[in-house]
Amino acid sequence: MSDPRTRLVGIGYDAMIDTWESWKERITEDPRRAWCEELAGRLAADARVLELGCGGGTEETKDLATRFKLTGIDISAAQLERARERVPAGEFLLGDFTELDFKRDSFEGVAAFYSFNHVPRDLLGGLFERIHAWLVPDGCFLTALGASDLEGWTGEWLGTQMFFSGWPRETNLRLLAKAGFELERDELVTIGEPEGDATFHWILARA
Repeated sequence: MSDPRTRLVGIGYDAMIDTWESWKERITEDPRRAWCEELAGRLAADARVLELGCGGGTEETKDLATRFKLTGIDISAAQLERARERVPAGEFLLGDFTELDFKRDSFEGVAAFYSFNHVPRDLLGGLFERIHAWLVPDGCFLTALGASDLEGWTGEWLGTQMFFSGWPRETNLRLLAKAGFELERDELVTIGEPEGDATFHWILARA
């Protein structure tokens, strides 16, 4: 059974699927498209790519599924139903990715666009280690992490209950290095969310 904190995330995204999509469209200065393209440029045409927290099928999900063999995972059944409709080329699995596991060397690339901000930070180190094992040697890992010292916040967000958590940049880097990753890009990027500016720690690393 999922951790109650991540279970809350799944329930929340089921409830606010349309609200979240409208909110997302109002974000400015979001670099996810450029980072996704950089990941794609480092992968062969037949690469196996895993997207953790794929949501309802974003433009990046569509692009990855068009170019590669994409497996998407999300904890929200409502979001996955929409992803399957929008991105028929992908394979989509319902589950809590903090608890799932794959065989070693299952993927050439792993991507997570902002979904790790909903992962309890005490689980991040172990998750990084499992992702490193899922990747083939020299495989690519792309993610946007929280950039602040947030032990865990639960409260109302977009009309439902939600959970957020994160580490500051220095801790993120330490956990990634401990998991065996070698950094290729490491940047703090501020975007304009409807409620105000928010800063995220973008990472592109090699296994």
